[in-house]
Amino acid sequence: MLARGAELLVDGLARGMILSLLGLGITLVFGLGGILNLVLGVFAVVAVIVCSFILGVVPELLVAGVGGVAAVALFALVVDRSVLSLVYEEEGEDRELLGIFVTLGLSLLFEGLLFVFFADSFFLESDVPSIDLGGASITGSSIAVIVSASVLFGLIYYFFNYTYLGIATRTVIQDETGSILCGIRPRRVQSIVFVLSAAIAGAGGILYALDAEVAPASAFELTTFAIMVSIVGGVDSIRGTVAAGIVLGIIITVAGALFGSYLSTVTLFAAAIAVLIYKPEQIS
Repeated sequence: MLARGAELLVDGLARGMILSLLGLGITLVFGLGGILNLVLGVFAVVAVIVCSFILGVVPELLVAGVGGVAAVALFALVVDRSVLSLVYEEEGEDRELLGIFVTLGLSLLFEGLLFVFFADSFFLESDVPSIDLGGASITGSSIAVIVSASVLFGLIYYFFNYTYLGIATRTVIQDETGSILCGIRPRRVQSIVFVLSAAIAGAGGILYALDAEVAPASAFELTTFAIMVSIVGGVDSIRGTVAAGIVLGIIITVAGALFGSYLSTVTLFAAAIAVLIYKPEQIS
């Protein structure tokens, strides 16, 4: 019983870290520019597809993963400098509403194209072997996810706390108008962060594919999970998003083992609603 509990805890931690990465993709863009990025799931799926094709040429998951993330970052840059430039010209609620319609339209467009050209499911094999700890079997995929996500969280923490661009980003999040008076160009920062958020989502998608198949239809599910994590975490709180993702990841993993996949999703939504109703201040 204890061994099984340990296995679920580790698997839940791994899944929670993936959810945290996806949630950060929403939190960074919405907190910085007030745009709800509904294309995020598409970015995650595209990263998996590109990674899978690179693996067919270079059988190194790390190299393929970097290639997938880089491809998504370039994709996001094109989206940001073209369509989203029009959205950022608006302010306040007008920007939020226009952002929802634009990113929703882009999501439907890109998902349709993925269905036409990449209808297959994609799964990535981890080279990390499983290990046995006190009778608990820890899968290689969970180990790979936890180690990789920990490194990514460390880099993200360093970026936002010890680099000029990261500090400028936090300034824009807190007060976009005041940041202009400080000599910061919000639009440039917004572009960089949009690309960064897409890269983080791409990394999250690749890690997700180490444990489950990813198909074009997965884009909607991944976006839904990301929005849920971001909202529970406080929308504009990076630490809250990471904490919310880990907690919700453990909940859905344990619920899945006890009740099955369908009821685990219901349990996840119920837990998220409960947190928002009773203890929102402790998450944000």
